[in-house]
Amino acid sequence: MQLLLGFLLAILIAFLAYHARSLNKSGAIAAAFTGTIIFGIGGWQWAILLLTFFITSSVLSRAFKKRKQGLDEKFSKGHERDAGQVFGNGGLATIFAVLHFFYPESMFPWIGFAASLAAVTADTWGTEMGVLNPQPPRMITDLTKIVEKGTSGGISLFGTFASLLGSAVIAGLAVLLTPMDKALNTNTFLLISAAGLAGALFDSFLGATVQAMYFCPADNKETEKHPLHTCGMETVHIRGWKWLDNDWVNFACSVFGVITVLLIQGFF
Repeated sequence: MQLLLGFLLAILIAFLAYHARSLNKSGAIAAAFTGTIIFGIGGWQWAILLLTFFITSSVLSRAFKKRKQGLDEKFSKGHERDAGQVFGNGGLATIFAVLHFFYPESMFPWIGFAASLAAVTADTWGTEMGVLNPQPPRMITDLTKIVEKGTSGGISLFGTFASLLGSAVIAGLAVLLTPMDKALNTNTFLLISAAGLAGALFDSFLGATVQAMYFCPADNKETEKHPLHTCGMETVHIRGWKWLDNDWVNFACSVFGVITVLLIQGFF
């Protein structure tokens, strides 16, 4: 019965998101699939964490439009998320929901689920709110290098704070809504918050080093878009691994958040 209710809830949310133009067709199908597993296996607590990420990300992607003018040419995709973005952000979280099915008494699937969502939430909040920073960002691999807003690998104080805030929101919900009998404490909140921020910073590091980047000869701009830029000109690969697009970087972000949890727990 819970799986059926999860399926119906996932279909409803995907339908509403599609008509709100937060998801395209492939994104709606992918969201229905991941939502069914997370809602149906995990339950309402798991659903709330996933919806917190999705709703806040969708709202922030549409906010501050004046500040974001001209930045669409930088990003590979717009605010209508496709299947690649859905799986890139929520794929690992879905795997942890499946692990919860096989190990219902273990705390790790819930912590891993929360850490993966904290990481992608931190990354999204930092990207979407970083445009509010009064100064241009600096490259994470060389903090003396000033870059244009929207440049992959660029970070700012405001964006980093927004990342930490987004991660802390997920961490707080994970502690308050834990479905396990064992209560979580402040240490778990700090652990997930730190893991989420680490994942977001790792995302920026990949963007500055090995993510596939392209160049538009017509606009003389670096961009993630391929094969065509916003202007319609074919873009040229200039650096990074061609297979490592933003969707894979987002997935790596969530993985690094979980790895951070394991490393900190193992160390202490």
